Amino acid sequence: MIKRLIFLWIFLGAVLFFCSDSNPDYKKSDSNCVSFDLGSIQKRGKLIAVTDFNSTNYFIYKGEPMGFHYELFQALSYYLGLDIEIVTENSLERAFGMLKSGEADVLAIGLTVNSSRKKDFLFTQPIEETRQVLVQRKPRNWRSLTYDDIDHCLIRDQLGLARKTIYVQGGSSHVEQLVALSKEIGDSINIVEVPYDAEKLIRYVANGDIDYTVCDENVAMVNSTYYPDIDVSTPVSFPQSLAWAVRKNKSDSLLLKLNNWITMYKKTESYALLHSKYFNNSRSSIIVKSDYYAQSTGKVSKYDDIIKKYSDIIKWDWRLLASLICQESRFNPNVRSLSGAYGLMQIMPVTGKNFGIDITSSPENNLKAGIMYINWLHSIFNPKISDEKERLNFILAAYNAGPGHVLDAMHLAEKNGMNPQKWDGNVAIWLTKKYDPRYYNDIVVKCGYFKGNESVNFVSEILTRFEHYKNIIPEGKNSSLTASK
Repeated sequence: MIKRLIFLWIFLGAVLFFCSDSNPDYKKSDSNCVSFDLGSIQKRGKLIAVTDFNSTNYFIYKGEPMGFHYELFQALSYYLGLDIEIVTENSLERAFGMLKSGEADVLAIGLTVNSSRKKDFLFTQPIEETRQVLVQRKPRNWRSLTYDDIDHCLIRDQLGLARKTIYVQGGSSHVEQLVALSKEIGDSINIVEVPYDAEKLIRYVANGDIDYTVCDENVAMVNSTYYPDIDVSTPVSFPQSLAWAVRKNKSDSLLLKLNNWITMYKKTESYALLHSKYFNNSRSSIIVKSDYYAQSTGKVSKYDDIIKKYSDIIKWDWRLLASLICQESRFNPNVRSLSGAYGLMQIMPVTGKNFGIDITSSPENNLKAGIMYINWLHSIFNPKISDEKERLNFILAAYNAGPGHVLDAMHLAEKNGMNPQKWDGNVAIWLTKKYDPRYYNDIVVKCGYFKGNESVNFVSEILTRFEHYKNIIPEGKNSSLTASK
């Protein structure tokens, strides 16, 4: 069945290629390519990085973003002093297209550096090194066999690839490697390019849907902990460098900055621990098999169903509400703060009482009280802020700080010549100034002293996590607020 689906994908891909002049999302002519050097990126205020989502590079587990490349981005963001916007794309062809068209600044996937790719792109210093290996199934009774018996049943040298059918990700370096091997061994290898990433192809081998695939050894080794019936011990290449790619620009300032950071960071203990965390961690299989490994299940918590139910009431994307709950309680329904806020949504008992709800009676009632509070905040800010996305910042800040302090910051912004309906660089600044008596004693301020840094960070962290959720988790139910990418 899987083989038929794969060949159908190939056929449809060919039809679409020949029947369409271009893909409007990714394929732009070189003349339209926007050139960004480091200075332009710094002026923009963020670096845009494309990466793939899988069990090593970037994923969501128990509501939190994780992954080798995700944590590299965090370290790089600190080094550059820039935010990093992560865009996900598991198709190599489309990912390279996004880089070439100027939709992204860095292609941060573990890319094999080879001569054909170097014609079109520049590559950083290696992030790591690995080999390409053959992924095949062990014999059914392998646990009762000796190592020699197992080896006898498996392909153990490159000559054994002759006349075998091997499925590989389209556009990957594995295609070139197998073509070269076919010439070296003087026999044909049936190479089938498919629109699936390495992890999916490994799963197909493990399930018996296909017999062979080739992928990078670091990925294969991690996946062998999930699928003990596969063998990944047969190399099909020498060690190769894996790096990130950037466009060829007139200025190499971005590449130089990235290389300086990579060279420095790889010498640190932090890098060694990070690499070990994702490529030599016995807990990896626990994560991937969890109900809350979002790539497989689309779940972030055991409360997703009621989150989806109540998000409709306030017309929020359920993933946004989930991000708020993760921020407040990490999905712990029994947590109580020092101030007395309780449960999933950290509602004060008096707030629940105002809505006629006992917030301690059940997680659903706690969530219901939180939704009624958000609805009340909407009634305050909807008439004041016309832009829906801007309004969201104010409502999230008010959820943390209370509406009075946010309204005070709006009044201060307006009095001081800033836009009271804009959050970043405007009202957010004045909320953080409310600790200063020069401002909390101002005549336009009604609620007095407030330390606003926490609330500003609260908004930023929820929205950043929400972007990660949108990258990986299916939308499911829709709402007017924050549609999918």
